[in-house]
Amino acid sequence: MKKYFGGALIALLIGLNAQAQGLLNKSETTFTHQDTLRGSITKERAWWDLKYYHLDIKVNPKDKTITGSNTVRYTVLAANNKMQIDLQEPMQIYKVTQGGKEQKFTREGNAFFIELSADQKVGDTKEIIISFGGIPKEAIKPPWDGGITWKKDRNGKDFIASSCQGLGASVWWPCKDHMYDEVENMLISVNVPGDLTEVSNGRLKSVKKEKDGTKTFNWYVSNPINNYGVNINIGDYVNFSEKFKGEKGDLDCNYYVLRDNLAVAKEHFKDAPRMLKAFENWFGPYPFYEDSYKLVEAPYLGMEHQSSVTYGNGYKNGYLGRDLSGTGWGLKFDFIIIHESGHEWFANNITYKDIADMWIHESFTNYSESLFLEYYYGKDAGAEYVIGCRKIIQNDAPIIGHYDVNNEGSSDMYPKGANMLHSIRQVVNDDAKWKSILRGLNKTFYHQTVTSKQIQDYINEQSGINFNRVFAQYLTTTQIPVFEYMFKNGTFGYHWTNCVAKFDMPVRVKLNGVETWLKPTTEWQSEKTADETRKVEVDKDFYVTSSNIIE
Repeated sequence: MKKYFGGALIALLIGLNAQAQGLLNKSETTFTHQDTLRGSITKERAWWDLKYYHLDIKVNPKDKTITGSNTVRYTVLAANNKMQIDLQEPMQIYKVTQGGKEQKFTREGNAFFIELSADQKVGDTKEIIISFGGIPKEAIKPPWDGGITWKKDRNGKDFIASSCQGLGASVWWPCKDHMYDEVENMLISVNVPGDLTEVSNGRLKSVKKEKDGTKTFNWYVSNPINNYGVNINIGDYVNFSEKFKGEKGDLDCNYYVLRDNLAVAKEHFKDAPRMLKAFENWFGPYPFYEDSYKLVEAPYLGMEHQSSVTYGNGYKNGYLGRDLSGTGWGLKFDFIIIHESGHEWFANNITYKDIADMWIHESFTNYSESLFLEYYYGKDAGAEYVIGCRKIIQNDAPIIGHYDVNNEGSSDMYPKGANMLHSIRQVVNDDAKWKSILRGLNKTFYHQTVTSKQIQDYINEQSGINFNRVFAQYLTTTQIPVFEYMFKNGTFGYHWTNCVAKFDMPVRVKLNGVETWLKPTTEWQSEKTADETRKVEVDKDFYVTSSNIIE
């Protein structure tokens, strides 16, 4: 394709392209010191590397309290003796000890600063024990406005669960509440009334009947886990199980549901092994064979808690019985089982360092829904679904949020992010390579926390195509690129507009029904064309619009 313009044509095109381009300025938002303490790697966090937690708690439904302790094991990376531990109001830290000695601490909002009396020598492994308790924030609209949900089942028994993405695990237990440093393994001990069952992450190691009639459930997590992935689920549960024969051998799958729902769950949860089969194909082995896969009924819609995925979709296909795409394909699967389980790869295996990059979790996982459909119903089905979901894109704010202040971007990270990835796949134009990129991401960044740049650089490198401006367009602006074109005096001219500077995404189009690839940029390009060439169709697999500016 060559650049071709006559003087009169240049003048015409300049006049027709007088619309603004470039990055959308982020909305003015005021952040506080508390936002910085919550969202940044402060010097009181940076000097120690988290190794192990033993979260040992008692949950009392009668007064909605949680009390107990958290043992924190860490390695010293740099000389310091002031440690930040997070616990949100109204929860309280009562005491901190190290080596049997009480340590002084002060509180600044939701951050506690502990003055450690012993020398903290580089390379040493140390422990502190934090005693805490209180009435944690009650979830208002979980999982979006989370905390602890205190409900009753239809038989009047307590039905309790945690959900805290974004809000932070420190809403109910004290921890290093920043995503960059995942604990390597942990023990979760939860004491509950004796007529209830408690389910958390990892594998159940023991159940102890206490003298007061309560029971303590001990769960061990052997893989790194992010803060919000740690959960408690308490109810009158019954359990059934199966083994999934996957890429790494037998995967233990356990399902915990309310007693009255056992029969329907045994049928409905058949989507779980179907999900595992499809996603191991696309993304590689399930990342937590050692900790098993669990699907746990919860008193809210659901959440991607690692190896303890919570479910509350009412045993319906779609999203609470609705097809978000409007195509019919969304009713071929249970949205919560597929979406929340997809997060085991993108959220729990590959985890954002900063919530501003939450698209790494949600865009890939939203896209995984279409890949599930493609695996079972064909490529056209998957494409129709992801394209159908465009109708819920708002383009209200950038997908990437503000860094270092615990700020996530627009909810467009779900459908718009998925359509960005679907568009990138078209440009790669090699399905085998695309699948190798998805699997390679999960292998290369296995059990790691990452940044947007790392993910983008990997896709660029493995595809051999520089998608930086494509990522900038869809992640940092609210503009939908416009493929603008015109026909005049035997010339077909085209370019991208309503986009970032030098936007250069190739696009597949049909010219009078004949498919071809074009490589438009923000500068006008043109080629000679037959007079009868007039019909231009941009492939619907690209999330763009088109405009013929001269008829």
